Amino acid sequence: MHRWLGKYPGRTLLRLAATLSGLWLMSTALGLIWPKQDQVASDPSMDEATSVAPLPNSPVTIMLVGIDSNQLNDLTNQAAPMGPANADSLMLVKIEAKKPVELLQLPIELAVTLPGSNEIQPLAASYRQGGVALTADVISELVGLPQGEPQRYVVIPRKALRTLIDELGELEVNLNESIKRKDKAQNYLVNLQAGQQKLNGDQVEQLVRYRSAPKEEGARRQRQQWILNALAKQLQQPSTIKKLPKLLNELSQTMQTDLSQREWMSLTAAVLSSNQFPILSQLPLAPRAGEQTLRQLKANHPMPLWPKGN
Repeated sequence: MHRWLGKYPGRTLLRLAATLSGLWLMSTALGLIWPKQDQVASDPSMDEATSVAPLPNSPVTIMLVGIDSNQLNDLTNQAAPMGPANADSLMLVKIEAKKPVELLQLPIELAVTLPGSNEIQPLAASYRQGGVALTADVISELVGLPQGEPQRYVVIPRKALRTLIDELGELEVNLNESIKRKDKAQNYLVNLQAGQQKLNGDQVEQLVRYRSAPKEEGARRQRQQWILNALAKQLQQPSTIKKLPKLLNELSQTMQTDLSQREWMSLTAAVLSSNQFPILSQLPLAPRAGEQTLRQLKANHPMPLWPKGN
């Protein structure tokens, strides 16, 4: 037990106590966010967001964790580093009725010191070592979120990503270069041509996973932004809204979340209530020093790091 608590067990216990206290306060506060009654319409309309579900009463911040395993309970991720799932993509999403969605892409290669350890590790390691609880705790402290945020989380394995894209419909993306690579060790193939094209679930997975070198995470985040923008456009299509109840039911079997279906629909209504495009942000990173793989934040940056309006 002493080994699990780390070199300073007293500090670790204080962190756990603070986390439990925060969870209690968060559950109390969430009772004020979500409308009491579920008013999901049998035939929701893009013209009126509240036909989908009642709008949340206040902003909701969600942590998205894209993991590199195909399914949640896979014994191995068939990726690198091999073993239990790593966080392959980390984002914070702030959703507020009648305002644009705000997204923060978090660099998984950011150097952090996790609780109970003196070793510098990438932010991605927080999920492998402590799941969503540790990841949320580390991100909240890193970004400077108020106590109790993020209020919800979603863990998305590769299968859930493919399901999401295939059910919503192909995404239109303009690639600035052709990408071709075969990785036998990870059972991974990417073969995409440059130019404007529509990508299915398998192809989107190829695009967001592709990384030509360990230091190419920034370019991969750029490609992920292309997918996020394409998804935002797809969600505004009139045909999309009618697919959501069935889609949420299918996704609930392939991903992990503490959002109820009513909360999902309420957040969807909030997204549809704004005709503004999502605001994408990234953390301010210092330039690389030599050949290092891990990154550092720029020094003396005011907190909180996100959202910019805070």
